[in-house]
Amino acid sequence: MKKTTKATIVLGSLVVAITLFIAADHIDAPSSMGTSADIADYFAFEPMEGSDNTTFVVDLQSDVLPDLAYGTFDEDVVTEINIDTDGDLIEDLVIQAIPRDGRMYFFGPFTPTTTGLNSEVAVDSPLGDVEISAATAIVETTASGVSLFAGPRQDPFYFDFFRFNEVLAPSMDDNSGFNNPGVDTFDGANTMTIAVELPNSLLGGTTATNVLGVPVYKTWVTTNRKQ
Repeated sequence: MKKTTKATIVLGSLVVAITLFIAADHIDAPSSMGTSADIADYFAFEPMEGSDNTTFVVDLQSDVLPDLAYGTFDEDVVTEINIDTDGDLIEDLVIQAIPRDGRMYFFGPFTPTTTGLNSEVAVDSPLGDVEISAATAIVETTASGVSLFAGPRQDPFYFDFFRFNEVLAPSMDDNSGFNNPGVDTFDGANTMTIAVELPNSLLGGTTATNVLGVPVYKTWVTTNRKQ
């Protein structure tokens, strides 16, 4: 899926002229695969049972290996968390994360003036900012109870990729299944992670119920690249 949007970004004294962005979903948009705009994982969950908060976690750039230089957030990429609050699968609230000069700036949740293929960065809706972490995680908690994080983290995807290919190989003599224990092919690899936890009062009412009967939000994530 491609998404084109016009945006004016203002961070502190920095002003970026109106630009075009192209958004991409992991796998769905081949041109984004293996790039700094590639979405590896997206999680939305209640941080603990009975909590009045919701946590959103976006992983970008899979397979960032620790023996190489840490991956970095691309300052030409805007990450956008979209939230549907009335069940029509159109974003009613948006949270945006924009890296600049070693910090991640968050905006929202705000009501977008345009939806679907077009959106704008709401610089008049700052949520907070946090230093982009390296080896030690730095979490910033604002006065409104919002917690923010950005930096490299262990890839949460656990899979024995090489054994999987062996099992599928038609010439494989032993295709009895996976080894026990298996080998996590992604052990030691990182993703570039953006996380925000905020009170549900900032998100409005839930719009769906999951398989466990728990009320949830309908939400999705996109990345926008400046052109």
